Amino acid sequence: SGERFISVEELIAFQDKIGIDKSVLLPLTAAEGVITPCPSENCKFLADKYSDRFMWFCNVDPRACGNIETANLYDVLAFYKSMGAKGVGEVTANIYADDPKLYNLFAACERLDLPVTIHIATDFVNYGIVDDIGLPRIEKILKNFPKLKLLGHSQAFWCEITSTCKEEDRNAYPTGKVTEGRIAQLLRKYDNLYCDISAGSGAAAFMRDPEYAATFINEFADRILYGVDICLNSQTFPFGFDEFLKSLVETGKITDENYCKIARYNAERLLGL
Repeated sequence: SGERFISVEELIAFQDKIGIDKSVLLPLTAAEGVITPCPSENCKFLADKYSDRFMWFCNVDPRACGNIETANLYDVLAFYKSMGAKGVGEVTANIYADDPKLYNLFAACERLDLPVTIHIATDFVNYGIVDDIGLPRIEKILKNFPKLKLLGHSQAFWCEITSTCKEEDRNAYPTGKVTEGRIAQLLRKYDNLYCDISAGSGAAAFMRDPEYAATFINEFADRILYGVDICLNSQTFPFGFDEFLKSLVETGKITDENYCKIARYNAERLLGL
């Protein structure tokens, strides 16, 4: 089919086409995610080489250093932070979201003030940290680590934008009108939760109901971060999503200020830029 991982040159060309000044590179470390991992060092190398276009997150599998809940992940992450890492993720280890090994990772991230992007899964036959419908384990993380800045992401996260989220929707891209769901409730209750609207999951959650998307943005604009999550040379959905977000501004459904928060200002604040 010709589908493959995107090259750095293609990624820069993509950014130029969509109007992205600078973006964050995310490593892939969990065995469930890819056959050949992309380590943190690769992202640092590219971010250093193209420093005007990229920043980087580091990533450490919570099962690393012995597959134990007492592994010294703090020193590993502290080293990456000293080398310039702005955060951690995308965390995709296929274990329960409240697994002690994952809590060990989150505790280190909280101490180091490193934001964490998580991919939520529904089962143990895919990649991502596993939670149930309603995100009860994610709520435990938010409660147990109140200073941890957690960026929610994936189909299983964005399905919860509506109260009608069903089990069969959690690995899909459901359509239809939205009635306020679990995400809004968690955002009001925990100020350490953020929303990563990258990939088809974030785009679909907003585009399925433009009126609710505007309502959601207008209330939570300070904690929504734009992204694309481009991995393959064939991915083009960000172009339509970018047009959708701009149309919300042009039609007066959201303010230009809130659009700028999502597209730039929130990232600058969260990552200390």
